[in-house]
Amino acid sequence: MADHPIQGLMSTALSNIKDMVDVNTIIGDPITTPDGTVILPVSKVCFGFASGGSDYPSKNTTQPPATLHFGGGSGAGVTITPIAFLVVSEGNVKLMQISDNATAVDKIVGLVPDLIDKISSKFKKDKDAKEEADSVTI
Repeated sequence: MADHPIQGLMSTALSNIKDMVDVNTIIGDPITTPDGTVILPVSKVCFGFASGGSDYPSKNTTQPPATLHFGGGSGAGVTITPIAFLVVSEGNVKLMQISDNATAVDKIVGLVPDLIDKISSKFKKDKDAKEEADSVTI
C-alpha cells in the first residue's frame, strides 16, 4: 500500500520542528565573562502542531468515478521564552529568574540554594567554634 499524502505533510512538519527545537534551545550556549563567571541561559519552549486533510472524489467526468483527490495542509508554531540564567561563579551556582510573575513555588525553588548555603555556613561556623574551644581547653 502506498503512503497516504497526509504522512508526507506530517513528516515534513515534524522534521522541521525537530530541526528548530533541541537541547541547545532550552539550555543555551554558555557565556564566559572575563572574571571566569559562566552564564547559561534557560528558556521555555512551547510548540504546537496540526495537520489535516481529506480525500474527495473527482468532479471531472472524464475520470473513472473511483478516482479520489487529496487536499490537506499542516502547520506548526514554536514559542521560545527566556525564563532564567544559571550563573556559575567561584564554585557557587545560582538560578536568576527573569519573570516577575513567577509563582510562589518558583520563588521558593529559587531561594533553596541560598537557604542551603546559609544553613551549611552556620553549621560550619558552629563546628569551627567548637573545634577552637576544644583545642584551647586541651
